[in-house]
This record gives sequence, structure tokens and C-alpha cells, in this order.
Amino acid sequence: MSWLLNLYETYEANADRVGIIKEKSNGQEYTLLPISHTTQTAHVEVEVTESGEFHSARILAKGEGSTLIPCTEGAASRSGSKVAPYPLHDKLSYVAGDFTAYGGKIKKEDPFVSYIKQLRDWAESPFAIPKVKSIYQYLSKRQLIKDLVEANIVCVDENGKLIEKWAKNYEGLYEEKPPIFSAVSSEQASTFIRFNVYSSSEIYDAVWKDKEMFNSFVQYYNERLQGADLCYVTGETLPSTDKHANKIRHAGDKAKLISANDSSGFTYRGRFSTSKEAVNISYDVSQKAHNALKWLINHQGKVIDQRAFLIWENTSLDAPHFLDDPFALDAPPIKKEAFTNKEFARAVAKVLDGYRSELDRDGKLNRINILVLDSATTGRLAVLYYRDLNKEFYLDRLQHWYSTCFWMKRYSNDAGKNYVERLGTPVPKEIALAAYGAKANEKLVKGLIERMLPCIIDGKQIPLDIVRSAFQRASNPVSMDKWEWETTLRVTCALINKKERYEVALDRENTNRDYLFGRLLALADVLERQALGTNETRATNAIRYMNSFSKHPARTWKTIQDSLQPYQAKLGTRALYLSKQIDEVASSISFDDFNNKPLSGKYLLGFYSQRHELYQKKDKGHLEEETINN
Repeated sequence: MSWLLNLYETYEANADRVGIIKEKSNGQEYTLLPISHTTQTAHVEVEVTESGEFHSARILAKGEGSTLIPCTEGAASRSGSKVAPYPLHDKLSYVAGDFTAYGGKIKKEDPFVSYIKQLRDWAESPFAIPKVKSIYQYLSKRQLIKDLVEANIVCVDENGKLIEKWAKNYEGLYEEKPPIFSAVSSEQASTFIRFNVYSSSEIYDAVWKDKEMFNSFVQYYNERLQGADLCYVTGETLPSTDKHANKIRHAGDKAKLISANDSSGFTYRGRFSTSKEAVNISYDVSQKAHNALKWLINHQGKVIDQRAFLIWENTSLDAPHFLDDPFALDAPPIKKEAFTNKEFARAVAKVLDGYRSELDRDGKLNRINILVLDSATTGRLAVLYYRDLNKEFYLDRLQHWYSTCFWMKRYSNDAGKNYVERLGTPVPKEIALAAYGAKANEKLVKGLIERMLPCIIDGKQIPLDIVRSAFQRASNPVSMDKWEWETTLRVTCALINKKERYEVALDRENTNRDYLFGRLLALADVLERQALGTNETRATNAIRYMNSFSKHPARTWKTIQDSLQPYQAKLGTRALYLSKQIDEVASSISFDDFNNKPLSGKYLLGFYSQRHELYQKKDKGHLEEETINN
């Protein structure tokens, strides 16, 4: 239960944020929900006056329907034909007292009867505020549909009955398809209505954004909670619940983390007499923990194919996410900047130092929570991974990961118009795309990211199949676009270098066979590319034969070297420097090592470092100078 306790404590620590609306990058709004509240997408907004009269109504545009509404335990878990009204805002079939008068169909129990009784209890309670009384006063008149028809919001047929769904035979009654049928995907009876109170003398906060309204319902509903049991999370004796929240990952999420349905699913029968013997959680803790979880996922979670990856600190929201690149947060300047391994490690430490903190006032170290959630079915959500870590330990693990798994990486600080290459650590999603390709199924991606967690958090070795898959793709550049191959090459070099600990800068003293073969391939690639010129985009022979070269280096090198001769002749003296480099590197490989034994990942490190150095020299003009001098 530690994750529930930490979520509960997170809610308590951020209680001042309750009801404050925030907006995500995609324009979707979210907030830390008050207890006994949930969110629904409304289709129509109805305004009533302070005296309980109809004022106006409008159909809500796409994107503005998200509404924070009061919610009881029964309403939160209602399904099918079960009648369980929301306390204030609800579907037309619940809130319209004249629903049946306009041809509305009900099955057994009239939903409006239960709805208006519940609203009356709240409106007549000592906790009710004037807004609640105004809305109740209007709805008790049972004329909502009448007013909506007159306002041209809902539509009726020639007999004055509600049209269930739009059909061509209604085109004679209306010049064009009424907007309500575009706003509501199903029948008109499912139109969700939210209410607001209009005043001609002052400007009120919207009902669904009014903190006074939130508190009114919370106080009213808490007084109605019955009984008290031992809460397994806090150890306190409080009113409990066996109905827990859904909509955890998004508004349409029906999966629950905690549920008990022994009468149908036989969850605990044979072991316990009641569900409370298996687990007993207080209503207050359940509401606050689930609301905190929803808020955190919206605020800082990463969701890939419905799998949510979340990290948070109970008292702070600025903990670095293991799926992020710390150097992507502050875009680097547009200039080439060469780092050594030690310089990069110091840069990583400097970035993470901003997240480190001292002991709390009570002497306890801050804690970091890592939670991974996913669902196998539409109704059940599972905790796939949970860790509760000391913050210093977590930051040390991140520092170790960033400082050991790195290579050159492209960054941009102006929306992709200009790029700079510098040392950086690939994020898990980049590793997944390097191993499986840019068109990889999201199920593969989320599975790989979960497998990478122990590598980042616990310092374990990267699974060999991931490294092998990335290596094979990086060795086959003709199978993908140039940009994808370049990215795959950089990521693969980072994965290989985590074990080898090579410098990105070319190591001319390195006599490793595979490293030297990689250097040879890079020299051949650059020489041919120089002869082809910038206008020719076709792949060089070195790139075309790269896959074969990785498997049979000695045999393939002869083919590549023979293909270089026309380009060496074309370049003339400009090829002298590169030709000399090829001879020097080839002579560094011992006679016994110049064979067809398949190359390891080290050859990619040699290939990249050699090519990187040559292109840097070319950019600075040094390559031409050395060619002339030689």
C-alpha cells in the first residue's frame, strides 16, 4: 500500500492546487480534483437566473466541454440500466423532468425522480450555497426540454417528440442537420447538460470552477458517509469504500486499480467473507490518492500505448524523469562543442545538482516514486512496476546512466531549423526506435522502455537482444532513410560504448582489430563522398557494403578498395591524405587479425569517430590543407 500512501501524501502536500485549471501542450485542461468530484465532457450548457428561471442555453464547441462535476460513489461506478444520478450535472434523461412527456424512454425506474430527490437533499442541507438552490428551483419545474426546444438546442419531430438520432426523413422539418447531432455521437437522450448561474448584477465564477461550490458538496457528502473501519493505508478508523475511481489515465479510461465484484467475478470468495477482509481503504484516502494519480499523469506522466510511466516526489513536482534527456530541457547554443568523457560527466552532474536537496525539516530524506501502469482489459488496471527510492540514490543512478551511456547526439534550439552535435544520452524511446525502427509498433516500444528501467534505476546491463538488434540495423544503412540511419548509428554507439567506455574523439593509439576495420570503412566512405561531391546523394560503396563488411571484413574490404580506385584517380592529389590514412590504418591490423571473423560493435565506434574527425577537419579547412601538404 506504500504507493497509495505516497499518492495520498502528495495530494495533501498539494491541496492548495485543488481546482486550479491547467492546460497541457495539446490544449486539454486538467486539474487536481476535489474529493467527491470527477470530470465529464458536457455537450450543452444551460444558464439559470438566481431566482431559478431559464436564461439561455448553448451547444458547447469541441474542446470546451470538459467539466468538473460533483460525484457520488454510486454515480462513479454506474453502468448499463443502473440508475445512479450525478448530484448536479448529468445526462438529459436524468435532469429533465419533462423527459417522458417528450417521448423519452425509461426502462424501470425514472432517473429524474432519483436525481431531483438527491439534488433537493443537497439544496436543503445547511451546506448548500445559493447557486445550488437556484439550479434546484429551476429543475423542479420540470420544463428543461421545453426550454431547450424553444432555444433551438434539442430537436423534436412533427409530433413534438424528441428525435432519437438524425435521419434523412427529418430533412423536411429542418433546413439543415441541427448542431446537437454533431455534438452528441449517440441519441439526444445522452446529451450531457452542465448548469451555470447567471446574474445581471455581478459576475459569478462558473459553477464547475467555483471552489465554494466544491466545498459545499464535499461537506454535504462527507456527512452522509456511514460507518467507520480501519484503513489499511493510513491505519486510521474512517468511513470506508469498496467503489474506487476510474478515468485514471484519461477521461475515457474505464479501468480501475482496485475493485471487488465477488457476486459476479468471484474475486475473493473462498478466502474472505467480505471484500473488506481482503483490503479496506477509507473513502477519503481512496479519493485523494486516485485524484493525485490522475493529476500527476496529466502533469508529468508519459503515456505510450496506454502504458503510463510516472515519477514524482511527494512534496515537489520537479523530479527529473528517467524518460527525458536532461540536456534537451535547455537547448544548447548553435555551435560545435567537443566534450571529453570527463567533461560530459561534469556537465551531467551540474544539471542534476539543481534537483538535489538537503534533509527535510523532520530529518527524513526526500523520496522518489516510480510507477508504471497498464491494463490488459478495459476494466482492470495493474501496477507493473513500483519503486520508492531515496532521492539522492535516484539522482546518483541517473547520473551514472547519463555519464556512461552516451555518444554524439543532435540537438536543436530553434524548432528544428538549426542543429548542433554534442555528447548526449539517448532516451529509452530513441533506443526502442533504434532497435526496432521508426515504424515500430507502440507495444514493442513500451515493452522495451519497461525493460530499460532496471538498466537506468538499478545499473543493470542493457539486454543483449536490444544491443544486438540496434547493431544489426546500424550495420545495414541501405535499409532505411539517411536521417534514420544516422540516428540509429548514434544511439547504437551509445549502447555499445556503455560497456567499452571509449572516447568519441578518434583514438589513433587503439589497435583493436574491430576498431581499426571501422576506421578503414569510414576513410573509404569519406574519400568516395569527396569525389562524388555534394550534389550526388547516392550511397557510397562503403555504405552499400557495410552490412557485408560487418560479417566478412577482409573479403568485403577488397571489394570496397577496388571500387575506390576510380575515385582516387578522379581526385588526384586531393586523395593523397585519405589514401595515406587508409594505408596507415590497414598496416596497423596484424596479419593474423586481417580475416573474415565478424566484427563486434567496436567497429561502429571506430567508424563514427574516424568519420566525425574527418568531417570536422573538412569544416575547418584542415583536410584540404593536409591534402596539399602531403
